[in-house]
Amino acid sequence: MSDLEPTPDQRIDISAETCPMTFVLVRLALDQMQPGQILEIRLRGDEPRRNVPLTAQEQGHEVIACADHVNGDSVLFLRRG
Repeated sequence: MSDLEPTPDQRIDISAETCPMTFVLVRLALDQMQPGQILEIRLRGDEPRRNVPLTAQEQGHEVIACADHVNGDSVLFLRRG
């Protein structure tokens, strides 16, 4: 992890999941966290890459960062609202 990436309080890997389960799993993880805590999410594909951050923001969470990796995965960091 680079110095620019935040330190997560929790991590989940939804790279094998498809929408709408991608956000369902993110929502379940966020619901178990305290406001201000950071969730690291490993995901794969264009649809989750677009929809998970958008839906999280609509529900009051903050997108901190998103990094795309060469293998096709993305890592998204959310701060629970």
